[in-house]
Amino acid sequence: MEPKKTKRSGFWQRWLAKYRFVILNEETFEERFSYKLNRLNVFLTVSISIMLLIAATFLVIAKTSLKEYIPGYDSSELRRQAIRNNFRLDSLQQALMRNQRYLLSVNQVLRGDLDLQELERQITNDSIRIDTATVDFATSEADSLLRADVEQDEKYNVLETADQTIPFVLFPPATGTISQLFDPAAAHYAVDIVTDRKTPVKAVAEGNVIFAGWTTDTGYVIIINHPYNIISVYKHNASLNVNQGDAVQQGQVIATTGNSGTMTTGPHLHFELWSNGYALNPTEFIEFE
Repeated sequence: MEPKKTKRSGFWQRWLAKYRFVILNEETFEERFSYKLNRLNVFLTVSISIMLLIAATFLVIAKTSLKEYIPGYDSSELRRQAIRNNFRLDSLQQALMRNQRYLLSVNQVLRGDLDLQELERQITNDSIRIDTATVDFATSEADSLLRADVEQDEKYNVLETADQTIPFVLFPPATGTISQLFDPAAAHYAVDIVTDRKTPVKAVAEGNVIFAGWTTDTGYVIIINHPYNIISVYKHNASLNVNQGDAVQQGQVIATTGNSGTMTTGPHLHFELWSNGYALNPTEFIEFE
């Protein structure tokens, strides 16, 4: 009796069945090459070849510049560019923050509630930072009283610290009648000069325009930084002839008077004069009539 063949033994018999791979001469039928094989050998050979091909392809792509041509893969140059752009973005953010602080300070100047000495320090020395925790600011009572007396005496002395051998004459900004004088008690740190509409407004001295624009309360405004830390402010203009950053000369027409802004009742020039953060009485340094 023959042994019964199972499906499992039949499966392996098919895979292990011997075959012969022969190459013949087509004309003479001469056998040139022959090789014995079975299905299992063919399957293993093909599988190993495919895995070797996949591994070789991976190594070639991973270790050479070919990987840069794969969609979605960033090249080394792109990564370097991204790093450079990140540094540039950080610099732009810092510059933007400085500009925002500058604009905020200018708005406070226009409202009259900023120490201009602090504004100058922010603009010219923005990178300096002081650790106040390591500095002792304690002063005696006598020292505080002395400082207060000195500051009160020197508050309106615009040229006290300047070189007295250098002449510094301020040019009248406009011709007209003063309708309201300088009055710190009433928070009016300026003189109001009543003029005809479109009267030329002139720079009181040479300097650089640090602001030229529009505000709701004071209309068209110009702020000029002059030598000796003097700042002049011109408000309620009808039009402006200069832009921010322009250099102006003494007596140069920078605007025309008007009635712009909500805090005005007629054509006039609201003129302010500042030095080292202190408001000055313009009539003490300029002959308006």
